Amino acid sequence: MKKETMAIHKGTYKDKLTGGVNTPIFTSSASDYMDKDETPYPRYFNTINQDALGKKIAALEGAEAGLVFSSGMGAISTSILAFAGSGDNVVMLDALYGGTHSFATSWFGHFGITCTFTQTYADSIINAVTDKTKVIVIESPTNPLLAVVDIEKIAIFAKQNKITTIIDNTFATPVNQTPIEMGIDIVVHSGTKYLGGHSDMCCGMVACSNKKLTKILDLARVLGPSLDSRTCYLLERSMKTLVLRVEKQTQNAMEIAQFLENLNSVSKVYYPGLKSFGGHEIAKIQMRGFGAMLSFELKDKDSYKFVKNLNLVQTAVSLGGLESTICSPALTSHEKMSKEERERIGVKNSLLRFSVGAEHVDDIMADIAQGLEKC
Repeated sequence: MKKETMAIHKGTYKDKLTGGVNTPIFTSSASDYMDKDETPYPRYFNTINQDALGKKIAALEGAEAGLVFSSGMGAISTSILAFAGSGDNVVMLDALYGGTHSFATSWFGHFGITCTFTQTYADSIINAVTDKTKVIVIESPTNPLLAVVDIEKIAIFAKQNKITTIIDNTFATPVNQTPIEMGIDIVVHSGTKYLGGHSDMCCGMVACSNKKLTKILDLARVLGPSLDSRTCYLLERSMKTLVLRVEKQTQNAMEIAQFLENLNSVSKVYYPGLKSFGGHEIAKIQMRGFGAMLSFELKDKDSYKFVKNLNLVQTAVSLGGLESTICSPALTSHEKMSKEERERIGVKNSLLRFSVGAEHVDDIMADIAQGLEKC
């Protein structure tokens, strides 16, 4: 099946009672255990609604198995802790999502895990590995500077050294990038973003091999970051339009990135689709599309006044919805990092992260233009 078909059909539970085309919502947290190999229970991650989503994300990512979580942080933290413990080392990008960065700096020590942060280059990651390294965590494109790392090079090295690799594929989505095809072990998503796509739910997802998922599932059942059936239904419904939404948003983002790059009032645009962008050549190889996220910095303009003057584009902390949103990473996604840490990885107070929506691109550009003019 092609991606569009998988997004609609994979994982759907066929209800024999009604013959409905959608997976029903199974709300029971108490089920009959007699004559069953395993009793459905939400915290065990084995209900029909949870299973439908696991199969869908696995199909889209080209994985053997998948698992749905109550948040993206639940997905990535459980995945890391399933393969790294006391005395182990984890190598991570400096430019990871701020919540993941904060998890490492605040909690790894509690578990006896050391962490090495590196620049967003494959060679930097490889050179940081020691004989104690058990996990490598990357993100490409990164949040919020859209840096691109050579995924396949890292995956090949990690397999040779028996190191588990984890990638946050939230920004790219399986529509634009499938890291498992490049050799990555575990793919995680903040499903709150593009997989949900309507800015109305909080969830996360993991896709990997059956063997890897068994370890993640064992820990997840203890920690308990499971997703309720009603939200599972919303997520499954939303994922049916994932390809349609992301392709439109990606198309818009390319046009807007080029538009911003040609404005005198914009000093820099971060978008993998631009030929002037540092990671463009690698992105061309490993991405089918360049995604719907971009960031930019204004020149001689007050960024606070600019976003206050926008009418169509909304200020919001999340991303990936049908509506275009904008935010300051220093005040949102990377707020938990210290100012020194933010500046070290290039997240300035003047940086604006733009989640491009599915509106008509002319309307989005017109709103940006009038916002800048009022500044």
